[in-house]
Amino acid sequence: MTQGASHRSRLRLIVIQTLVFSLLATLGVRLYYLQVISGETYRGQAASQSVREIVVQPQRGLVVDAMGRPLVTNRLTWVVSVDRTLLGKMSEADRAGLLERTGEAISVDVAKIERRLLLCGDAGAVAGECWNGSPFQPVPVASGVEEAAALRILEQPEDFPGVVVEQQSVRAYPAPYGVNAAHVLGYVSPITSDELDEAKEAGDSSVNGASVVGRAGVEKGYDEWLRGQPGYQKVAVDSKGRVRQDVSDLQAQPGDTLVTSIDAKVQSVVEEQLAAAIAKQRATRDPVTKRNFEADSGAAIVMEAHTGRIVAMASQPTYDPEVWVGGISEKQLKRLYSEAAGNPLLARSFQGQFAPGSTWKPFMTVGALRNGYAPDTVLGCPSSVQIGNRAFHNHESSAYGSVTFARALEVSCNTFFYQVGMKFWQRFGSDPDDTDAKDPLVEEAQAFGFGERTGLDLPGEASGRVADRRWKRDYYESMKDYYCGIAGKPQDAKTSDFVYKFSREFCVEGWKYRLPDSANFAIGQGDTIVTPLQLARGYAALANGGILYEPRVAKAIVSPEGKVIREIAPKKERRIKASKQVLKYVDEALQGVSTRGTMAWKLGGFPLEKVKIRAKTGSAEVYGKQSSGWVASYTEDYVVVMMMTQGGTGSGSVGDSVRAIWDALYGVVDGEVRPSKAAIPGTTPPSELPVFDEDGSILPPAHREEGKR
Repeated sequence: MTQGASHRSRLRLIVIQTLVFSLLATLGVRLYYLQVISGETYRGQAASQSVREIVVQPQRGLVVDAMGRPLVTNRLTWVVSVDRTLLGKMSEADRAGLLERTGEAISVDVAKIERRLLLCGDAGAVAGECWNGSPFQPVPVASGVEEAAALRILEQPEDFPGVVVEQQSVRAYPAPYGVNAAHVLGYVSPITSDELDEAKEAGDSSVNGASVVGRAGVEKGYDEWLRGQPGYQKVAVDSKGRVRQDVSDLQAQPGDTLVTSIDAKVQSVVEEQLAAAIAKQRATRDPVTKRNFEADSGAAIVMEAHTGRIVAMASQPTYDPEVWVGGISEKQLKRLYSEAAGNPLLARSFQGQFAPGSTWKPFMTVGALRNGYAPDTVLGCPSSVQIGNRAFHNHESSAYGSVTFARALEVSCNTFFYQVGMKFWQRFGSDPDDTDAKDPLVEEAQAFGFGERTGLDLPGEASGRVADRRWKRDYYESMKDYYCGIAGKPQDAKTSDFVYKFSREFCVEGWKYRLPDSANFAIGQGDTIVTPLQLARGYAALANGGILYEPRVAKAIVSPEGKVIREIAPKKERRIKASKQVLKYVDEALQGVSTRGTMAWKLGGFPLEKVKIRAKTGSAEVYGKQSSGWVASYTEDYVVVMMMTQGGTGSGSVGDSVRAIWDALYGVVDGEVRPSKAAIPGTTPPSELPVFDEDGSILPPAHREEGKR
C-alpha cells in the first residue's frame, strides 16, 4: 500500500469516528432534554393517559300533584354495562366468549349487545341502539336486570372481566288512587346524537351521551328543571383498563321537583268516568246506524275557572308510561303509533281537534248580542229551514215555536242559530267571493281564543281552526289540484258518488263562502274544529266574567332541598269585549240547560240550588262516522268538559260521567252537598304549595303550619 493510500484510509476513519461521535452526542443531548429538562411535562402527559373521566348521571326531579302526592318518582334498577376499552384488548375468541356469557346471564341476544356497543356514527350503528356517550365509559347494554343475574356477575368477576354491574335510577310512576295521567306526565328516552350536538353547540353541560330527556308532557315541558346536572368522576386505570383508584369526584346535582296543579284524586275520578262512559257506549246500540257505538276516543278536563289551572286532564285511548322505562320494544312502539290501537300517544284533550257541535252556541250568542240582537229577540225554531235546495234540520227534527236566545240554548235549537248565521251573511258578506267581508260570529270565536293555541305549558298543543272565508280560500288553493284531478277523470269504482260530486263542485267554486257555510258555522258544524282544552278555556271565560287565561299544569319549581325556586302564577291573556249584561244573560241561559234543558235529565236530584251548574250539550256530525258527543259545564269554581267521538248525543254519551265528576268535586251524596266527602279538602284547590321538609318528606298544603312546628 502506498503512503498516499494509507493517508486516505486514516482520513476516512477519522471522518467516520467524528460522525459516530456526533450522532452519540446528539442522542445524548436529546435524551438529556427529554428526561431532565422536559421530563416533568412528559410524565404528566403519561399519567393523564391513565386517567379516565366517567359521567355520573343525576337523579331526575320528582313530579307531584297539588297536595304533594308523587306522580313521577325514581326507583333503583340493576344495570349491566360493558367496558369497550377492555373488550378491544381481548382476542376475538375471548371477546366472543365474554359476550356470550354476558348475554346468557342477562337474557339478551349477543347481536343486540354488539349493536349497543357500537358508537353512534360508526359503520353499522343503529339509531336508538348505538352508544352516544364517551367511548371510555362502560356502555349500558341492559337495564332492569333481575337481581339474581346481577349478583351472579358480581360474584364471578373472573368470568366477566370488563362487565360492570351497578344500580341506577330510572323513572317510576306511583299512580296514587290508580291514576294514569300519561298524556300530562309524558315520558323520557335517551338523547339522540343530533340533540347532543345541538346541546354542545349551545354550551349546555346538563346533558351528555348517556342522558335521558323529556319527550312529552311535563317531562318535556319542564325538562331543563327536572334533568339536573351530571357529575364527573375521574379514575386511574391500568394498562388493561381496570379501575385502580379514584382521582377526583364532582357530585351530580339532582333535578328540581315540579309541583303541578293536578289533583290525583280528581284525576282518578275523571279517568274512571271517561273510561266508563266509553265502555258503556260501546255496549249501546246507535239508533241511527243500527249498530253499537264505536266510541273510539274521548277526552275530559277539569279546570279552575278563575285561574286557568288544570286540576285533571284525561284522554282515551291512553298508554302506560312504564313501557318507556329501560327501553321500549319495537312491538310496543308500533302499538303506540298504531291507528288500529287508536293512536294512544295522541293527547285528545289538547292535541285532538273536533267539531264542537252545539257547545259552540253560547259564543255565537255573545257575538249576536254584541252585534245588533237583543236578549228579548224572538226567532222561530222550526224543525228545519230551507237553505238553497237543502233542508237544514234540528237534531231529531224537534220544533219549539218562537223562542229567545236563552230558550234556544236550553233546547239546543239549530234552526234558530241557522237564521242568526244567515242574517249576518246577508248583512255583511253576501258576496261569496269576498274574503275580507265582516263576520261578527267569526270575530267572536276568535276573541274567545279559538283558532289559536291556548298557551298551555305542555308541548304539542294543536291550534284548532276557525273556518272563515280566508281559510276557505287558502284551503281551496292548497287542495284544488287534488280534487280537480278527481273531477277531471271519469268516476271509477274506488271513488264514491259523494266524493266524485264533491270534487266536481269543489274544483269549480270551492273557494266561495256561501250561505250554508255561515249557517253551519253558527252551530259548530262544517270545517271549524276545536280542542277540548280550547272549549274549556272558553267556558272558563264565561264563568269568570270574560278573562281568557293561558292554561297551566305547573304550579311551582322546588329545589331538592325544599326551597321554592319559582312559583308559576296564572297568566291572563286578554279580556273578552263583552258587557257584564251579555255574559250574565248567557250564564243564566246555561243554568236553564241544567234545570230544564238538554242536560236536566242527567242532573236530576243534584242540589242545583246550592251548586249552580251551567251546562251546554252538543252533538257533532262527521261524514261517514257516528256523532260525537260533548258536555261543557261550569260553576263559580270549576269548568268540566267531556267529549266522546262516535258516541252519540252529548248528554246521552257523557252526561252521566260529567254528573259523577261534579258529585266528586263537591262531595254530593244522596242529593246533599257534604264538603267532607269532596275529592279536594275544602272543595276548592289549595292556594298554598305542599311543604317540603329537610328529610325529603312532603306534607299537603293543609298541614303547612303543622309541618312548620
